[in-house]
Amino acid sequence: MRLGQVCGALVIGGFAGTTMPRSFATRLESGELGGAILFARNITPDPHQIAELCTSIARASPDVPPIVSLDQEGGRVARIKDAVVRIPTALKVAQLDDGAIERVGHALGSHLRALGFSMDYAPVLDVHTNPTNPVIGDRAFATEPARVARAGLAFARGLASAGVAPCGKHFPGHGDTHTDSHLELPRVDHDRARLDAVEIAPFRAAARDLPAMMSAHVVYSAIDTLPATLSKRIATDLLRGELGFRGVLISDDLEMRAVAATHSAAECAVLAVEAGCDALLVCSDEGAQIAAVQGLVARAESSAAFRARCEEAHARVVALRRAFVPRAVAQGELEAALRTPDDVARLLSELA
Repeated sequence: MRLGQVCGALVIGGFAGTTMPRSFATRLESGELGGAILFARNITPDPHQIAELCTSIARASPDVPPIVSLDQEGGRVARIKDAVVRIPTALKVAQLDDGAIERVGHALGSHLRALGFSMDYAPVLDVHTNPTNPVIGDRAFATEPARVARAGLAFARGLASAGVAPCGKHFPGHGDTHTDSHLELPRVDHDRARLDAVEIAPFRAAARDLPAMMSAHVVYSAIDTLPATLSKRIATDLLRGELGFRGVLISDDLEMRAVAATHSAAECAVLAVEAGCDALLVCSDEGAQIAAVQGLVARAESSAAFRARCEEAHARVVALRRAFVPRAVAQGELEAALRTPDDVARLLSELA
């Protein structure tokens, strides 16, 4: 396998428009891109358009199925507005018992799988401890770590049972930040005892059960001066060493200002993989995606240790891609596949 394929498979990219650009498809076909993340900009109200787009992405990577992903948490973070079951905020969903939450997650996962997705960047495992947090808030399940863990794992079990990979985020906890990492680099200055008791606790509970987690572009000063995405102390020593996580660690979007303000796409990619990330989100700029791959290749060519790290990450990503294969249902069966089970519809109506 060429080094460009080893490194390229670590990047999950986004694009503009409701059809896949030829340039994007070419990189999937060559093995120099690991998958796609879709946003509202890519999606129309027509479920057939969504299914056709997902199918085109899946077919562009015939040897190893790509990751076909989105953020469909419910509440205000829902890239698909009409075609799938409408879920309220996580804070409301957590009012249900764990079995009901799992059924809701399964219903959503079934709809996403019918459309051709293989991964949902959910559940949020952040703890809602800061009511002025500009980015998390009611995206979190609860103000108590134990309830976040139980509800988040129930939701994740539902997604996974439907054939869609869940991804817990934002490790090791974005719930008590005062700024938005899309715009600047947030900090959490609690001591390690508090981090263990609150922020890290849901991730510790979920570490051995989730196939994937997403890192936070947040500095945790009690552990490191670097943001978690770029911190080996957090991404490797804490997550894998202390918590025992064996899945795929995915970076949050490397185009976000929290990291992009001080590092190029190539630099971010190298630093994130060195830290312990296995896959890298680069959510809109195809040029930045290409630069990220080129940066990884250049570093791997000059360092045997870094090449081994890329090969380790590649093996994890490929295993995840083989475990959760995107499969859209036949067009004539799509409407039936997108019906919401009566029990789930009743549960959700009671939360409205």
